[in-house]
Amino acid sequence: MKAMVWEGPGNALAERELPVPEPKEGELLIRVQACGICRTDLHVVDGELPQPKLPLIPGHEVVGTVVRSGPGAKRFSVGQRVGIPWLGKTCGRCRFCRSGRENLCEAPEFTGYTRDGGYAEYLVADERFAFLLPKGYADGEVAPLLCAGLIGYRSYRMAGDGTKLGFYGFGAAAHLLIQLAIAQGKDVYAFTRPGDAPAQALARELGAAWTGASTELPPVPLDAAILFAPVGDLVPTALRALDRGGKIVCAGIHMSDIPSFPYRLLWEEREVRSVANLTRRDGEEFFSLAERIHFRTHIHSYPLSRANEALDALREGRIAGAAVLFPGA
Repeated sequence: MKAMVWEGPGNALAERELPVPEPKEGELLIRVQACGICRTDLHVVDGELPQPKLPLIPGHEVVGTVVRSGPGAKRFSVGQRVGIPWLGKTCGRCRFCRSGRENLCEAPEFTGYTRDGGYAEYLVADERFAFLLPKGYADGEVAPLLCAGLIGYRSYRMAGDGTKLGFYGFGAAAHLLIQLAIAQGKDVYAFTRPGDAPAQALARELGAAWTGASTELPPVPLDAAILFAPVGDLVPTALRALDRGGKIVCAGIHMSDIPSFPYRLLWEEREVRSVANLTRRDGEEFFSLAERIHFRTHIHSYPLSRANEALDALREGRIAGAAVLFPGA
């Protein structure tokens, strides 16, 4: 099979011909139809996340078809379309797994980080952590829902019930979650890099109440803000935009250091919190929503061999919406 392989920091992905992997106990062999490109992939290949599997096939927004089941795997049938997310496996035994917080598992495995992912023609996945995907979405359309959607949804829930919601960074996750927020009657204020006209235009097209640069203050105080951009400097900036009792949710797995800021910005019961990974319950809830609210995904398509080009475009802020690899292209 063809795969894009990363050998470690300082290396671009290299196209390799590898044997098709064999599914083990409880695993599925999946033919990859599409794989979204996530900012976490950048954090992996840029060496910002510690102790990755090496060599590694990245990618954790995987849409594919079940080709074969390993011993004991019975959840899915050959030919069914499934999605493989970031959370690839948990121990099921630690105090977090036993209390319904498997996103905080002490011995997790992550697709495209500690186990091979979807920048390939095939991958194997634990069937317990695969999702049956909603109908009515093409493969490329549904791929970004598997992380931008799922992590975005968990972040959105953590932001609470306020009606004035700020999104700092308007990429793959924000362009999905704005659709849910508006469907639920909320006003979204979209912040982008200064001068990022395409992202601001997309936000307005999707119904943003206001768009502007991340250096600006919104016209009204915000009930909550989600930081999709992994920029620590935005924390005090967003605090200045919050109303009393407002929340900041940091949605990324990695963020540059947060600078010191005066306590008065945090006072009046403002809150800053992070979101870690996802749970299978998040996936079940979100894909149920996706059946009722058909998310419009704005995708930029790339063949598998151009994965490095796609990562560069994301790194440089040239992707409005989401990028998706197609191994069969």
